[in-house]
Amino acid sequence: MPTFLSQHFTLEELTFSQTAARQGINNTASPDIIANLRILAAKLEEVRAFLGEVPLIISSGYRGPALNAAVKGSLTSAHMNGLAADFTAPSYGDVLNVAQAIANSGIVFDQLIHEYGTWVHIGLERPGTVPRQQLLSIFKGTGYINGIIPNPG
Repeated sequence: MPTFLSQHFTLEELTFSQTAARQGINNTASPDIIANLRILAAKLEEVRAFLGEVPLIISSGYRGPALNAAVKGSLTSAHMNGLAADFTAPSYGDVLNVAQAIANSGIVFDQLIHEYGTWVHIGLERPGTVPRQQLLSIFKGTGYINGIIPNPG
């Protein structure tokens, strides 16, 4: 039976990883991480509602240190704190449209990244810090580019 963290998001979907499953990596979240995942799930509910209650398909949520290393994630990744998710919302539109809509929504976040034209990353601030409302895009062959933009290539 799934463990719901919010109306539409479960602990299982926010901790599942194909890489972890393939490589036998234990990606179990601690109680502190689960508390952060509840905050993340609430933010994802806000995004979902803003986009017209369309489903969000989560491709990455919590990543423990071993999983983060396996996917070559940033050493400071908010994923490792249970405060970031990568997702698509195909019923709303392509990832550029989704990222642009969220960027213009008034939803508070730390980072919003249009990644590789394939998914949207939303990262939340650590407790006690101020959200940066940072907007970035990244594509194959580029570093991070300021703003939510189409692939310049």
